[in-house]
Amino acid sequence: MKDLDSLIDAIIIDRVLKSRHIIEAFEKVDRADFVPDMFKEAAYVDAPLGIGENQTISQPTTVAFMLEQLSPQKGDKVLDIGAGSGWTTAVLCHIVGDEGSVLGLERIDSLIEFGKFNLARYCQDETRCRIEKAGERLGVPGKKFDKILVSAAADELPEELIEQLNVGGKLVIPVRDSIEVLTKTSDEEYQRESIYGFRFVPLVY
Repeated sequence: MKDLDSLIDAIIIDRVLKSRHIIEAFEKVDRADFVPDMFKEAAYVDAPLGIGENQTISQPTTVAFMLEQLSPQKGDKVLDIGAGSGWTTAVLCHIVGDEGSVLGLERIDSLIEFGKFNLARYCQDETRCRIEKAGERLGVPGKKFDKILVSAAADELPEELIEQLNVGGKLVIPVRDSIEVLTKTSDEEYQRESIYGFRFVPLVY
């Protein structure tokens, strides 16, 4: 069975995982703590794994790539849409530190409980890091975030998430078969980059 260090080394060698603070978060937040018992032996395989309800915990290389694009920093206020088993929420919590916060949103009740249980191993301060049930509207309308990560594919770019970004903030979201990286440059404008060649479960809201 592969181990965590071997998995991380492979992602670094592939030049996907680059930033020291993101590498450290991958080292400290063990993916094996976020997969169902039946898949524990495959926790360090670089592939998506089922977590129930036709959902997956994403491939480590894909998560690393998206986090590098998102560029979360200490003190950031982050929204994690599609929290699933809680892995990305926990990784983000480690990155933003005590000065930051991460809100994970998930729509499936059984996964919310699974994600909360897993996240509690790494952060018990729910004022800083927590997973909640997603509402009928995408994101948290009326709130603003420095970074927004979405782990399911939208059919088109959701304007409502751009509205929830602070100026200077970043949104990383799959749209069909691409990952879109948006940087909000003013209240009305943003820069957008499209990176193709990915597959995700569909975003439902």
